[in-house]
Amino acid sequence: MVRIKCFPVIVCVIAAAAMPYRSADAKDVSPPDRHQVEITGYTGDAMEPFITADGNYLLFNNSNDPKVNTDLQWALRTGPYSFQYGGRIEGANSPALDGVPSLDRSGYLYFVSTRSYDTTFSTVYRARFAAGRASDVELVKGVSLNVPGQVNFDLAISGDGNTLYGVDGDFTGGPFPKTADIFIARRAGDHFERLPGSAALLAEVNTADLEYAPAISEDGLTLYFTRGTGSLFWRKTSIWRASRPSLQEPFGRPERLVKNKRFPEAPTLADGGRTFCYHEKVDDVYRIFCAATAH
Repeated sequence: MVRIKCFPVIVCVIAAAAMPYRSADAKDVSPPDRHQVEITGYTGDAMEPFITADGNYLLFNNSNDPKVNTDLQWALRTGPYSFQYGGRIEGANSPALDGVPSLDRSGYLYFVSTRSYDTTFSTVYRARFAAGRASDVELVKGVSLNVPGQVNFDLAISGDGNTLYGVDGDFTGGPFPKTADIFIARRAGDHFERLPGSAALLAEVNTADLEYAPAISEDGLTLYFTRGTGSLFWRKTSIWRASRPSLQEPFGRPERLVKNKRFPEAPTLADGGRTFCYHEKVDDVYRIFCAATAH
């Protein structure tokens, strides 16, 4: 499951970092060809990875621990699994939590920020991104349910920028989500609108467990996501994949790709869909790993 971070007035918001769970509950299953990503010049936690469509940039955030300031970061690619750290994304960060980067092909950076949640009940922002800098930061309208305690804590934008895959988390019962489900929204001018058939399209994906951290393929036919299962205090995480034959049809029954004792989360697609990347814990530090999608 995930660590939490508390914010003013309204709610304690999920921050997508795993809580411990009993190792006996988890069978160690990981892609045999996975590679750890090296970020030269950076030694902290690297979470919520996103590799831009041109392959040049790795976007991520540092630790979501409540004791640290969670910021959006970037690095420049130097090899198949290596990057040179560039720093925090200038112009995108705030004193609140800023994380979960996703970039469309036109250069719009989408991310989660709790900077205005206590007044807007919204957490999804976008900005123009270029060479490690963000400009024209704005709130994305139409995504939030506008209900206190309901939080959009994860997202992914499609390559064409027209479809947003978000997550609704119900925090009305306390600092942990009672539910977490993925939804689909489509661009309508300067805002997004949730698809009326979103629940039906994701009926095989969303369950009584927690589904979050979505990533969508370029053609919109394959969805990667994280599932949190188990009891409240011993939550396990795993990474799944679901496919569908067309955009009008629902996603089929998912298959599990990664489950281990190191809290794998937050898959993202890279290299034209040939690779998926995610974070997991190594010696108490979150690192990024990549593996081939064909398994």
